[in-house]
Amino acid sequence: MTLFLDKSYPTKIRVEHLLKQMTLKEKVGQLNQHLYGWQCYKKYDSTFELTNLFKNEVAKWGGIGALYGLFRADPWSKKTYKNGINALDSPKVANKIQDYIEKHTRLKIPALLSEECPHGHQALDGTVIPTNIGSGSTWNPELMQDIYSDIAREIRKRGAHLGLISTLDIARDPRWGRTEESFGEDPCLAAKMTEAAVKGFQGTHSESLSSMHQIGAVLKHFSAQGSGEGGINAAPASIGLRELHDIHLPGMKAGSKAGAVGCMAAYNEIDGIPCHASEYLLNDVLRKQLGFNGVVMADGVAIDRLNILTGSFEKSATTALKAGVDLSLWDTSFTRLEDAVKAHLLDERVIDKAVSRILTLKFEFGLFESRYIDEPISIETVIHPKTKDKNLKVAEESLVLLKNNDILPLDSSIKNIALIGPNADSVYNLLGDYTATQQDGKVKSIYEALQIANPKATITYSKGCGILDQSKDGFTEALAAAEAADLVILAVGGSSSRDFNLTFDKNGAALPNDQPVDMDCGEGMDVADLRLGGVQEELIEAIKKLNKPTVGLLVQGRPYAVEGLSTACDALLCCWYPGAEGGEAIARTLLGHNVPSGKLPISIPRSTSQLPVYYNKKDLGQQLHYHDITTSPLYPFGYGLSYTTFKLRIDEISNESISIRELEQGNKVFIKTSIENIGKVSGSEVIQLYRHDQQSSITPRIKELKAFKKIFLKPSEKITYTFTLDKEDMCTWNKDLAYVLEPKVIQWYVGNSSLASQSVLLTIY
Repeated sequence: MTLFLDKSYPTKIRVEHLLKQMTLKEKVGQLNQHLYGWQCYKKYDSTFELTNLFKNEVAKWGGIGALYGLFRADPWSKKTYKNGINALDSPKVANKIQDYIEKHTRLKIPALLSEECPHGHQALDGTVIPTNIGSGSTWNPELMQDIYSDIAREIRKRGAHLGLISTLDIARDPRWGRTEESFGEDPCLAAKMTEAAVKGFQGTHSESLSSMHQIGAVLKHFSAQGSGEGGINAAPASIGLRELHDIHLPGMKAGSKAGAVGCMAAYNEIDGIPCHASEYLLNDVLRKQLGFNGVVMADGVAIDRLNILTGSFEKSATTALKAGVDLSLWDTSFTRLEDAVKAHLLDERVIDKAVSRILTLKFEFGLFESRYIDEPISIETVIHPKTKDKNLKVAEESLVLLKNNDILPLDSSIKNIALIGPNADSVYNLLGDYTATQQDGKVKSIYEALQIANPKATITYSKGCGILDQSKDGFTEALAAAEAADLVILAVGGSSSRDFNLTFDKNGAALPNDQPVDMDCGEGMDVADLRLGGVQEELIEAIKKLNKPTVGLLVQGRPYAVEGLSTACDALLCCWYPGAEGGEAIARTLLGHNVPSGKLPISIPRSTSQLPVYYNKKDLGQQLHYHDITTSPLYPFGYGLSYTTFKLRIDEISNESISIRELEQGNKVFIKTSIENIGKVSGSEVIQLYRHDQQSSITPRIKELKAFKKIFLKPSEKITYTFTLDKEDMCTWNKDLAYVLEPKVIQWYVGNSSLASQSVLLTIY
């Protein structure tokens, strides 16, 4: 038996043995993810055939390192239920891919199949959970780990191995169209959610990758893509290294510690160096400082963009590979690596290092022993029957109640409801960007779900206007419906719903064209103004003048500036893009069957002109303000109401002072708190712990979230919760950019939002 096929040998030995047998061309082939997966097959009725494009790629390189998006189905790929791969057919096609490689290559190295799953699997029949900004609003990592585990199971049982998930972006400017892909503006919250994603995808044990229920997490984007100038995707991140370490690295640190097998480099540059070309970022920080030993994947055609610096594909490939990128994505540059070696631009040993990482991953997945996947006998074999209920729970917990003048939950006596707005009866507007084509009837709109949940009421729907359309033709009908109703529900906001008429860039980002599109969020949809689009604000103002009881539903992928909507409504529910079960979750919440428990993961501004409004700004020792507008957000980070009331209190801190030596030795500080439900219904509250430094060597932040816990309480129930703090929670990136303990006074705040005012002091000496 060839040694590398003998699983009794350690992976390292197997990799070294296989690498010695490979030609330079075969090595380069392992570093290329050049094809779009949907180009690799054709569907004829119920059968599938591999394309010559795929076969030629295999022949060219003697194999394929990885294949992206075999199951992707959306307007970019042009795949639907008619010509795409559903859940039951997926293993059949995945096996065809692996079988062809095994039979037509010298070394028979199996391919890694990577799939998009920023909020569920972007494939036909794939589970669609709330976009990450909504998942962040749950403040419930345990719940998210559970649903991520189900998603991993789906993807693995279809035959794929890697899941690309956006966990690393910290949204510092909500004009950014991809704000919906982030967990919000805070590094602590994002780090906890990143850890949940990795553990959900990969399990919690080193042997989990060989399980047929787990996939490898590829975390994106590394790093600081959420700080692009002007909120524009891929624009330079004008930040210092301390800002990088303080705000943008904690997520990757958590992901690396949890064992993430991959990460994706970001499009942006930091201080003049593109992330794909930054040895400091990808080697010094990622591998040495954070201890990451997985695979670094390029973002789509990002390496080719380095040509503006290098002048050639060969030099761009050399630059990226030396910087630490291991696996390409659709670019030309990595296909020229063999030429780069022959031109003495690159040492083959650098290629060997990257290939070793790819092969290591394939051995850890057990692909050399079992590259094929069992074909399912039913959809339940792939999609777990309980996943739908879990997804509903996530959607319910993602909803954030921003305002409520005792109008919610709706009184059963209300029999005539006018449901108005562009998001009231639109299925795809609930789902967000990176969403596959859905089967008819699978997803229910808010209108459909509310009719089912409240059959005794008469619900009159009127669209009123579009997301971006300037037409007011629908106003007359909408106002008539509102005038005749006992209560108005306004479903407004934005949309990331892609249209098959859209034009797309090489990397899948939406591009402007002459076709009218009702889409204002998602990749390629950055905006300069955070006001609601089209004539929505005029519709809201017209409804307001009727003086009807009004509930606002804000369906969105970014926080819009909605002071007018907030004023016009008696209650306001932030729904984000709540996913496939979002319509039912919203209906259940309106009727009181679900008690809202979501908290904002990002501040909601009053005006675009206020930006930035994130809560953890630097404390400059004085109150800074504008002359013409308050600097405070409309709704702050961490904020969210319930149908019940909670009372929070700090009971005690275990130490009023502690030495650096004691902390270095592992001693901890405990802050004991109590929380009581003093309302009339059961509900969940998020108790939040914030830090503020005094007498620090660098300017501190006004507040920094350091810990949180979501707690369920019945009426009159009171419990104690203790925060445990260690050295890690008290260190500072000092003037020398070292993460160290230093003498200071820390003020610890406890509350249910970033406005927390109860505090205790801890002196570190």
